[in-house]
Amino acid sequence: MEYFFTCPYCWKEISFLIDTSVESQKYIEDCEICCNPIEISYEIIDNSVSFFEAVKLQ
Repeated sequence: MEYFFTCPYCWKEISFLIDTSVESQKYIEDCEICCNPIEISYEIIDNSVSFFEAVKLQ
């Protein structure tokens, strides 16, 4: 599933592919525009995103 969110560094909207077969994940991915590392967390319920968070690494 393609999911759109705003980068917490450059504030540009970027897209991200979410594997809906996994109920929850947390990992680090670089912004495709500014290349800064983003900690991404999400949860899936009934093949829909119930929680999504993209934060700056500290």
